[in-house]
Amino acid sequence: MVGANGQVSNPHSIKIAVPVADSLHPVTNPALDREGNIYVTFSGSRGQKTPVSIYKVDTNYAVKPFLSDMMNATAIAFDRDNQMYVSSRHDEAIYKVAPNGTMSMYAEGMGVATGIAFDREENLYVGDRSGTIFKIARDRQIFVFATLEPSAAAYHLAFGPQGDLFVTGPSTSSYDCVYKVDPHGTVSVLYRGLGRPQGLALDIDGNIYVAASLAGKRGIVKITQEGKANLEVSGHGLVGLAFAPGKSAILATNGAIHHISWGIQGLPLLGE
Repeated sequence: MVGANGQVSNPHSIKIAVPVADSLHPVTNPALDREGNIYVTFSGSRGQKTPVSIYKVDTNYAVKPFLSDMMNATAIAFDRDNQMYVSSRHDEAIYKVAPNGTMSMYAEGMGVATGIAFDREENLYVGDRSGTIFKIARDRQIFVFATLEPSAAAYHLAFGPQGDLFVTGPSTSSYDCVYKVDPHGTVSVLYRGLGRPQGLALDIDGNIYVAASLAGKRGIVKITQEGKANLEVSGHGLVGLAFAPGKSAILATNGAIHHISWGIQGLPLLGE
């Protein structure tokens, strides 16, 4: 409530995100494993070798280096067995990363590999920012699943409850869109009118939450399956999010991650 000269406004609840870790460089969503540990990249500029590629933040918010040997670690995803996969936009590759931080090549030749996501059949999808969405089957056969307009930065991927793939790819336009790609690879536009849309996640009702600008205001934008958009969280520099246990979320800016109690149940990812 706000009061002045004896007058008091109607009450309005405000939720404020709590800092979890800083001195990071995520370029898309953080990721949570089955135990609730948070993984976030220090991606660096293209071709930059950073001392630590991925940090692990445990459930007590203790921050520790996790992976140090990957150039330009970009997106993180877990499969049903809690196995981590990471894209490198430098190496044009996808890596498997063991719990002890050792890594091995999973697929290569992915162009500028950016966003990654698993479908319910455990196929892995990779966004090449030059315009291709690749599908990697469990036997590692690689297919071209869909083609989009090239992105100036990266593709960001998330699956919906009906098996549709949702994609953002920021360009130099202030009127970018969220793409919807059905299971057959047919591309349509769900919503157009965002500024620099980046990481995205879905709730159990299929609503999409994307780090973007809407009408000049940066934050997390909620987009319904009917294509209605509203700014849900305000915040400068937001690049992604991941829903967490307890109806909460981890928000990533371009230098830190924060926790917010939100009252929204996230759609479980494949590895959860």
